[in-house]
Amino acid sequence: MPATPAWPPKSAPRLFVSVPLDIGASVALDGPQAHYLGRVMRLSVGDVVLLCDDRTGEWASNVTQVGKREIALTVVGQLRPREDVPDFTLCAALLKKDRFDLVLEKACELGVARIQPVLTRRCVADKLNLDRARSILVEAAEQCARTALPEIAEPVKLDALLKGWDAGRTLFFADENGGGNAAQQYAANSGPAALLTGPEGGFDAAERAAIRALAQARPITLGPRILRGETAALAATALWMGTSGDW
Repeated sequence: MPATPAWPPKSAPRLFVSVPLDIGASVALDGPQAHYLGRVMRLSVGDVVLLCDDRTGEWASNVTQVGKREIALTVVGQLRPREDVPDFTLCAALLKKDRFDLVLEKACELGVARIQPVLTRRCVADKLNLDRARSILVEAAEQCARTALPEIAEPVKLDALLKGWDAGRTLFFADENGGGNAAQQYAANSGPAALLTGPEGGFDAAERAAIRALAQARPITLGPRILRGETAALAATALWMGTSGDW
C-alpha cells in the first residue's frame, strides 16, 4: 500500500504577505510573487502555497485561480504560530553593499530579532536602501522557514546609538584590541542583548573609548585572527545563539 503523501508537501513554496491571515481568508498576489508562483513554479489550481504574515505564523493555502498577472489563494489551515525569537539586536557597522547584503541574509537565518545599521568614522558606506534591505530579509526568511521577520532600522551614528542606549540591554562589543572571552561573557550576561561590530577599518581610538565607557558594554574578543566586518558580525551572532539564544 503506497504511503500517504505528506501534507502540506515539503516542496510547497513559502511567501510572506502583507495581509493578516486566517482560515478562509482570500489572498490575491500580483507582481513578482505572482510571476514566481505562476511562471517559475508553474503552480495550478489546487496546488499548495505556504503563507506567513509576520503576525500570526505560517498557514497553508490552496491556489484557487491563476491569471496572467494575478494568482488567487484561499487559506485552509494554520501550520505554526509566529515564532518566539530571542531578544537580540545586531548593531552592525555599515559595510560595502555586497558584504552588508551577506550580513542581512545570514543574520536573518541565524534568528536575530532586530538589525541596527551603525555609522562609524571609518565606514566606507554611509547609506542603506531600506526597501532593498527588507527584500533581502524577506527572501532569507522564506528560504529558512522563519515565521518572524527581523526588524531593520535606519542607520544611526555611533554616538547617537550610545547616547540613547537602553539601560536594560547588554551591549557586547567586538573589540579587535581584545576583551573577555565571548562565550564566557555571553553566558555571564543573560537577558536582552545586542552585539556591536565594526566596519572595514575597525573602530578608531575615540570610538573604542566611548563604547567602553558605556556601563552596559562588555568588550569581547573573537579570537587571535583579524576578521572581516561581515565575518565578525555573523560569527559572534552564531556564538551568541549557540550560547544564550534559541539553538
